[in-house]
Amino acid sequence: MIICVSANPAIDRRLRIKNLKIGAVNRAVSVEAFAGGKAAHVAMAARALGEDVVWIGFSGGATGNEIERQLSGLGIEVIAVRTRSATRINDEIIDANGRITEILEPGGNIGEEELEEMYAVCRKVFAGADSGFQAIFSGSLPPNVPMDFYSDLILSARENGGNAILDTSGEPFLQALEAAPDLIKPNCEEAEKAADLKIDNELTAIYAARRLRECGARNVALSLGARGVVWLNGKNNSAILAVPPRVEVVSTVGCGDATVAGFAVAAQRRWSEEEGLRLAVACGAANCLAELPGQINIRDVECLMPLVSLKTFEMDRQTEFARK
Repeated sequence: MIICVSANPAIDRRLRIKNLKIGAVNRAVSVEAFAGGKAAHVAMAARALGEDVVWIGFSGGATGNEIERQLSGLGIEVIAVRTRSATRINDEIIDANGRITEILEPGGNIGEEELEEMYAVCRKVFAGADSGFQAIFSGSLPPNVPMDFYSDLILSARENGGNAILDTSGEPFLQALEAAPDLIKPNCEEAEKAADLKIDNELTAIYAARRLRECGARNVALSLGARGVVWLNGKNNSAILAVPPRVEVVSTVGCGDATVAGFAVAAQRRWSEEEGLRLAVACGAANCLAELPGQINIRDVECLMPLVSLKTFEMDRQTEFARK
């Protein structure tokens, strides 16, 4: 079972505009609205790959109802913690050149009772899941949710025999590292801030991944966007760069989340490291082709997997120099 915890879900609106002009009136050519937030994207991608998925999230108002309806319609089990504050709305603006501008709301305030209910619901679901389940904690935290929210739930998932995958940023990310998540998937910007290191090539990406592993993460998948994913496991000092094939991009929103779903599915199925990397990176590429974030096509994934290239790097422990 794959369990996706969503502290800050959203309705995502995709607005297409011919030419975005800052400080002027802009008229959209088209508008679409769909369930969003990083955990929702992960849940949709994992379900598209054929896994049983549970989504647990804060949900408020008409926007919360719509997220629940859409996820349920995709065959995802939804467990909503109802909130007095309405679920947020995010905007993705795409111009005629394919440039994407995102405007993300912070989310509504979470009450103390709502927070305690979320903890209780997650612990109950973890306790009732079969051993070896994948618990995925992704996305930002809304106001009034403590910075150790993910850290506490990672420990709870592990106590109940689950694996914990983390994809967040800032202070919640740093605190959650201390709980030793089984896998983290930062992007380049997040890794630079957390590792206090400028990433400008494959080697510095490997250094950053190593620093994050030293901070507590058991395995690190550092996303470099179209350049691929740097993988560093907890068993040895070698690193792998997994590079996706080039594809025609509809939108890059949700690609990292689809990648997380691929890692979770591979872990659930106990695939090899190489198979898991190919699946995860292929899912990220397939998301570029999808009409909506997270709603990948399994046939696209299957076609893209053999096209993912893998390069192995060895880290010299004495000089900390990476060589191909």
